[in-house]
Amino acid sequence: MALSARTRRLIQLDKQHVWHPFTQMKDWLADPEPLVIERGQGSLLIDTEGRRYIDGVSSLWVNVHGHRKRELDQAVRRQLGRLAHSTLLGLANVPSVELAAELIAIAPKGLSKVFYSDAGSTAVEIALKIAYQYWANQGRPRKRFITLKEAYHGDTVGSVSLGGVDLFHAAYKPLLFKTDKLPAPYCYRCPLKKRFPSCKLACLGPLKSLLAHHGNTVAAVVLEPAMMGAAGMLAQPKGYLKRVERLARQAGTLLVLDEVATGFGRTGKMWACQHEDVRPDLMACAKGLTGGYLPLAATLATDKVYQGFVRDFSEAKTFFHGHTYTGNPLACAAALANLRLFKSERTLARLAPRVRRLASALKPIAKLKHVGDVRQRGFMAGIELVRDRASQEPYGYAERMGAQACSLARRHGVLLRPLGNVVVLMPPLNIPIPLLDRLVEVTHESIRQATEGA
Repeated sequence: MALSARTRRLIQLDKQHVWHPFTQMKDWLADPEPLVIERGQGSLLIDTEGRRYIDGVSSLWVNVHGHRKRELDQAVRRQLGRLAHSTLLGLANVPSVELAAELIAIAPKGLSKVFYSDAGSTAVEIALKIAYQYWANQGRPRKRFITLKEAYHGDTVGSVSLGGVDLFHAAYKPLLFKTDKLPAPYCYRCPLKKRFPSCKLACLGPLKSLLAHHGNTVAAVVLEPAMMGAAGMLAQPKGYLKRVERLARQAGTLLVLDEVATGFGRTGKMWACQHEDVRPDLMACAKGLTGGYLPLAATLATDKVYQGFVRDFSEAKTFFHGHTYTGNPLACAAALANLRLFKSERTLARLAPRVRRLASALKPIAKLKHVGDVRQRGFMAGIELVRDRASQEPYGYAERMGAQACSLARRHGVLLRPLGNVVVLMPPLNIPIPLLDRLVEVTHESIRQATEGA
């Protein structure tokens, strides 16, 4: 179908002026028909030509209740009629106060303070800086951070230092500070060649040893709970997170959880750490916080951590960190409406049958010739494509097998985005069952065609 003059003009302007994130621009510029999205409706995105697509990744893992949700639209409009923005530096605003109280009411037990920012990266960066300064303020500086290989915590220099995805982070190594990166629980490709549960979580051995010998130098243990998203949807085995918490507590160090991707129902509970009743000292959240409407993030802290900064002004132990749009009223109003919807629409209860439906629909995909592993936690799923199932040989990076499968899906009205050889499914939590079935059906056929041919 020939593109309209308007669409052609938008594509031309985009290619002249826009630099897209995580996108090889040489490929983008060579694409004769990149999508230009204009509207959203429920679980669908609509381009400038009026073509409809299932939003299979919730617009990069943020959309919760669908696009153009009436209650969220109205909340932003109402707030716009009152106040668009006012700084939190030395002032308060109504929505940020109300949202902080609501967040703490649903947060893991022990968290009591909210520090706002604008994105997952900054929420993690704030947790990192708080943890570091917390110990310094007490006159007992601790400079080490323990993180996991393959971890992803964002794109600021601090959060990249915590990360471990070489493809994303290797270029910036000269800019980064060193962390103790320990093996991730990648059960499908276990570096110890063991199997769960007979392994008895042997991958935690290095963490146990490091904390036993150097725990008093560690500021914090930092990890994504339950599912390591950008690493390729790596699902942590049952009991892993609880063991990490116990080891951190025994060593007297802080536990920082990055719930940016896993929070707000993505794993079936409001927070992934609640599956194992884990209570962090600091927790970062973002993405689904506003239901996918506006940029907003929060770093939650225990009162113990917070009190480490409540000192006389003359001591200069204030947390010297902030953002221009910290606690933006429009974003906070959207977040408040989002949390109200979780209650009024019983989002988590109504998600449960969808999670079961997704698990059932993924079983045939797991049997495809070039699918090595299917990993699912709630409404987060990753399908790892391999050249050979028996040897687990991966496809080469340049083959872009995951991208090929997603490109085929787009032709059939489904928008997906891969993580290398892993095809990700993470639709809005309230996606209608027929659309969920269609999403998985198209994903199945697209993977089959990409890996096996027509």
